[in-house]
Amino acid sequence: MGVKVVIHEAEEGGFWAEVPAFPGCATQGETFEELLQNLYDAIEGYLSVDLDDIETDEKNRILEIAV
Repeated sequence: MGVKVVIHEAEEGGFWAEVPAFPGCATQGETFEELLQNLYDAIEGYLSVDLDDIETDEKNRILEIAV
């Protein structure tokens, strides 16, 4: 799955980025490389769900897929 991000140069130095497809998903980094790593972490965190709170039974199951 491809996700478009908007990267901004921060006034105080470094970069910050937002992911328009995921409201509230944003991060920053002092270098472009740090920003990219933080983006991966931010998107993964945004898409993560705490499965302990989901009830399952014989008719419902949890499946993890890669996109």
